[in-house]
Amino acid sequence: MGNTCVGPSISKNVFFQSVSAAMWRTRSPDDSMSQTNGEPVHEHEAASRESELPVPVQSKPPEQMTIPKPEAPEKSEKSEEPAKPKKPPQVKRVSSAGLRTESVLKTKAGNLKEFFSLGKKLGQGQFGITFLCVEKATKKEYACKSIAKRKLLTDEDVEDVRREISIMHHLAGHPNVISIKGAYEDAVAVHVVMELCAGGELFDRIIKRGHYTERKAADLTRTIVGVVEACHSLGVMHRDLKPENFLFVNQNEDSLLKTIDFGLSIFFKPGIEI
Repeated sequence: MGNTCVGPSISKNVFFQSVSAAMWRTRSPDDSMSQTNGEPVHEHEAASRESELPVPVQSKPPEQMTIPKPEAPEKSEKSEEPAKPKKPPQVKRVSSAGLRTESVLKTKAGNLKEFFSLGKKLGQGQFGITFLCVEKATKKEYACKSIAKRKLLTDEDVEDVRREISIMHHLAGHPNVISIKGAYEDAVAVHVVMELCAGGELFDRIIKRGHYTERKAADLTRTIVGVVEACHSLGVMHRDLKPENFLFVNQNEDSLLKTIDFGLSIFFKPGIEI
């Protein structure tokens, strides 16, 4: 029988291996496959399955984070301390000359309240207040001008009060000059008691009447000029002549007119400049 030819009878395994190798060389990249649980799966299907997996839950709370505070710059030894608020300057109070002086009147005058009782307020000026007062012995009414010593700031103010009282005594007896009853002094004030003029100021009467007849205006002007002439003849200048410083004795139409307020008045001598 001779040798047997085995060429055409190629085993099945060798054939399938050759075919598989040819197919692998010609397969495109898109046809690549992955295997999951032993089954072929495309790569994009595997990615979608991974996204569908449940997210793991964190069992512990997140730790609290603290932001560190910036460190304060170190103070240099030469750094200046904050300036302290300045204290207001202390103002030294200077007592008035009226309170410093031992006596404004320079005489031993009695206490006003021993002889008079003060009543309602009648008026007020720069230095003093005028009150109604009644003499205890006679029950007669007067006007009392009380000048506060604390308002007499300078020695000149004290001298003005002394001069005013002296001039009123100097002009006493003139029918159109207010007469002085007396002067008194205590620890707080100087009191000048004068006759009471209850008719009011010339200024108020002019306003009330509206106008005067020429004859009546001439009579008032004659009285005022007569007072000025009498003062000058006695060496006195009033220096504060105005309707407010002329008072009527009463409310009558023909009431006597009186000159008041000699606080700015001075003595003078003819031929000497003031």
